[in-house]
Amino acid sequence: MSVGRAASSQPLCKHYGFGRGTPVDRFYIEAFLSANAGLVRGHVLEIKDDTYSRRFGGERVTRRDVLDIDSANANATIFGDLMQRGALPASTFDCIILTQTLQFIPQLAAALGELRASLRPGGTLLVTAPGISPLPPEADGSQWCWSFSATGLGLLLQPHFDDTEVKIYSYGNLYAATAFLHGAALEEVSKHKVQLTDPSYPVIVAARARA
Repeated sequence: MSVGRAASSQPLCKHYGFGRGTPVDRFYIEAFLSANAGLVRGHVLEIKDDTYSRRFGGERVTRRDVLDIDSANANATIFGDLMQRGALPASTFDCIILTQTLQFIPQLAAALGELRASLRPGGTLLVTAPGISPLPPEADGSQWCWSFSATGLGLLLQPHFDDTEVKIYSYGNLYAATAFLHGAALEEVSKHKVQLTDPSYPVIVAARARA
């Protein structure tokens, strides 16, 4: 991405780069899941659809469930609000894949408590959340409550998981954050530069938390 483009006040795409290709943040989300793919096994829960449990779990997954608050979602097998106690069955899942969801949840402590309660002993929560990010366009932007730092995500998980069972990750750098804010697609940026990590400019933060 050129210096001139970086100085522009108008993005290339207002929807994360979807209109131009693969959003830059997906590179980091999928790198995190790939690094932890061995934990995607047994009975797995995902949000809205089961794309990642199929891609990263494959035959290790014996059962897939999909959670959504929207009863119109034909992909969902469980309908509920994570902020409500009992939204998920207790001690059920070997792995929960929670990508880019926390930012839409006003009561994070309640939601994380519900997620923790639904994990079997030894089960794993794989969670990603936005760091430096544009807000969604139009109506979805009004539902966005939070952006996260690595430290902040760790503090949120602390009351629910043993510190020794939590690993926090930070992905991104100034180049990637600038490209992402402008809505450039992954196909349009330097792959080498995107792979570099500078914790001062997190595009995505993530955590692996074991029950």
